[in-house]
Amino acid sequence: MSGDSAIWIDGAPSRALPLPDRGLDFGDGLFETLLLRGGEPLYPKLHLARLQRGIRALAFPDSHEMVCKRLDAACAEIRARGWRWSALRLTLTRGAGPRGYAPPTAAVPRIIVAATDLGEAPAHLASPAAVGMASVRWPTQPALAGLKHLNRLEQVLAAREYRQAGLDEAVMLDQRGGVVSVVAGNLFLVLNGQLLTAPLDSCGIAGTRRELIMRRWAPATGLTVREANLTMTLLESAEEVFFSNSLLGLRPVGRCGKRAWRSHVTCEKLFRRYQDDLA
Repeated sequence: MSGDSAIWIDGAPSRALPLPDRGLDFGDGLFETLLLRGGEPLYPKLHLARLQRGIRALAFPDSHEMVCKRLDAACAEIRARGWRWSALRLTLTRGAGPRGYAPPTAAVPRIIVAATDLGEAPAHLASPAAVGMASVRWPTQPALAGLKHLNRLEQVLAAREYRQAGLDEAVMLDQRGGVVSVVAGNLFLVLNGQLLTAPLDSCGIAGTRRELIMRRWAPATGLTVREANLTMTLLESAEEVFFSNSLLGLRPVGRCGKRAWRSHVTCEKLFRRYQDDLA
């Protein structure tokens, strides 16, 4: 049934997190959000590769084998439940540790898998989003740029802000005023027939759908795509704007502030490539 959920902590069904845990104490961890079809993850290699980059950056013990084991076990349970489409969040923390910021010398990472039954397939392009401007900005931290780590307070504040304004999403800027992303996704502009997205060398998350758009879907549709330093002027002059994330796939932007877009041709073309993968 849509909305049903399940949680496993270190492989055992549980809704009680053992304490202490450095993920809760300091945000010392990483996570991935995967879309599953019939209990099978879409693009698992991309998610696991990003997680592995985070493991190296945070100097976690090598957890790849155990992560794969826990993920496989959760997927088997989801298949047994008959969930057609589900969202799965895989969280990896450094586990328990003594007081203080310094990590333990012999950490034992903890793996938390939480899954939710989505019911219907996300097979249709969502309606154009009404997007605002987040007042909170991305922090500058090259050491963590691109990673999906647990410290997400900027997104929490920005999401609260756009929800209170009755909007669907919000554009987030970096500390210099450059356009980076939306709160829960990577942002793309179509300008002079080219597809542009922000570089992620100082902040932001390197999304799996972003990678698919840049390396597979855009080239397959004959689109030129490149990273570029984006500004509000570029955004407002763009012929088309859309964003991507792991559950929606892609979603067009219908308006941002006073600027409105009626054409979503590029987003529709790319979404058809995504639909081919969902079939």
